[in-house]
Amino acid sequence: MYNAFISHIQQSNLFDSRKRYLLACSGGLDSIALAHLLHAAGIPFELAHVNFSLRGDESDGDEEFVKKWGQEHGLPVHVYRANTKDWAEINGVSIQMAAREIRYQFFEEIRSKHNLAGIVVAHQEDDQLETIFLNLARGTGIEGLYGMNDRRGELIRPLLPFSRVQLAAYAEEVQLAWREDRSNATSDYKRNKLRNQGLPALYSLEPDTRQNLLQSFARLKDTGKAFSGLFELWKAAHIREQQGMSVLAYQAIRNMQGAASLLYYWLRPYGFNSDQAHTLAESLKEIKSGTIFRSEAFEVCLDREELLLYPISTPFSGLEISYGASTFELPDGRYEITFGAKPELIDRNPEHALFDLDCLEFPLQLRSWQEGDRFNPLGMQSEKKISDFLIDNKIPLPLKKEVKVLVSGNKIAWVVGMRIADWAKVSPATQKYMHIQKR
Repeated sequence: MYNAFISHIQQSNLFDSRKRYLLACSGGLDSIALAHLLHAAGIPFELAHVNFSLRGDESDGDEEFVKKWGQEHGLPVHVYRANTKDWAEINGVSIQMAAREIRYQFFEEIRSKHNLAGIVVAHQEDDQLETIFLNLARGTGIEGLYGMNDRRGELIRPLLPFSRVQLAAYAEEVQLAWREDRSNATSDYKRNKLRNQGLPALYSLEPDTRQNLLQSFARLKDTGKAFSGLFELWKAAHIREQQGMSVLAYQAIRNMQGAASLLYYWLRPYGFNSDQAHTLAESLKEIKSGTIFRSEAFEVCLDREELLLYPISTPFSGLEISYGASTFELPDGRYEITFGAKPELIDRNPEHALFDLDCLEFPLQLRSWQEGDRFNPLGMQSEKKISDFLIDNKIPLPLKKEVKVLVSGNKIAWVVGMRIADWAKVSPATQKYMHIQKR
């Protein structure tokens, strides 16, 4: 096994012999076998052990065993004694989750403090299969079938290609001693139940079941990676950014095979789940414009011809603008106000507003538009509903929500960023003006 281990870590480029690493060592077969392999390979490392204080004298015996092993091999040993039950109760998590959080927090603290190159853990092939089946039991997409990676960030798993049987044979060959955790033989936890009952029953179906499963999961992982690459190409071709939104035309998704999966991989980073993606895919069969799907921070809206993804906006509480004010802030930016006499030029930029000051009644009110709001747009003598004005200007639903109006008295003087009211415009008779410009 030693030669196979060396070949694997070299091919996968998992270690740099010029650097030091931190090996998480429980004292059990897997971590002791890995410690021996690393030591024989000449890879510098230190040991880290967590005493979870869950098995009384047995836990203390594990701690002493790891300390002694490190001393015999000239290795620094870092030990943390945790009150796991109290941690679990305080943080409202299971004992298993508490133990996981405790150990990885401790490992990272030691790695960072001593400037070590990575945290090495002894997960092996059996752990990999257990993880995949637990993911399946919880409900998972194809990525849940990938299992664990050889390396993820600072975490290194060099034993994933090797089974517990191989590790036991290696330990016997080099005459290793290790500690047995008797709780592993119980079926109190899901993983133990799967390890001790579920998987052995599955393996008994056919002589080659275990190997066939490993090969199947490897093929699924490769298929998943191929899908990910094709998805990125599809995304680059069909999803565009526009006015703070991500936009996807119906024609690019509606009749696609696997539309729900494409939608899920697009929307997942924004907090949407697979059930929402499937429901959204179904809704594309009969478009109801204005339908909205929400995650915690984002919305997807079915617009006229496109799906629109955008952040959920913060409610706007409104602003009051007094005469003589020089600036105000809106979510989309900063606006400056100037006052003067007889404007020399007409500012036609829709993001700006030039008013006849004598037409305005202070203080002015800036607020979100409301259903029923009306104004007479510049160039028109009759009033128009703001809702109709926004439709005429083809403003997407998400952006409609962001539209603000400037109110003078009880009349709308400006649909901000779009059009002023005709009654508030400057004319040859204007003596004083108010000019608002976006900066």
